[in-house]
Amino acid sequence: MSTKEEVLEKVKTKSEKQQNYEIVLFNDDHNTFDHVIDTLINVCDHTPEQAEQCSILVHYKGKCTVKTGAYPDLKPKCSKLLDAGLSAEIVG
Repeated sequence: MSTKEEVLEKVKTKSEKQQNYEIVLFNDDHNTFDHVIDTLINVCDHTPEQAEQCSILVHYKGKCTVKTGAYPDLKPKCSKLLDAGLSAEIVG
């Protein structure tokens, strides 16, 4: 039987091994705010407020992390952003 400390150590070790990746969205000169917002809502499950804030950050800062998680979860989302004409990449 495992002690509570052994169980917690196993959970901690497992979570340390699972690296989080980020989808970073970059600014461009051809997509409208509405298109970026709608795409973030549909692809990244953002609320309208989240999507608007990200689009403003991308516009003024040049880039913004729009989603974090495991690589296999992010890959199809990043592909959909690219298919929608946005500029994005997964970084880890």
